[in-house]
Amino acid sequence: MESLRIEILNPKAKSLIKNLVDMDLIRIKKEKGKSEFTELLAKLRKRSDKSPSVEEITKEVELVRKARYEK
Repeated sequence: MESLRIEILNPKAKSLIKNLVDMDLIRIKKEKGKSEFTELLAKLRKRSDKSPSVEEITKEVELVRKARYEK
């Protein structure tokens, strides 16, 4: 199976692609992009020598949530 990334320039092309899907000739899969949070972490880590890991951030978030809900 071959995968291609296609940019649709004309809305009419989208209907042609949908027709190909209806004929079971192709399948459309949405790409999973990086989340905004992951991109932000990567950007911050580039600027810092020692950045917190995702696990450390998760632990801190859980502590803050716990303190907020105990009130």
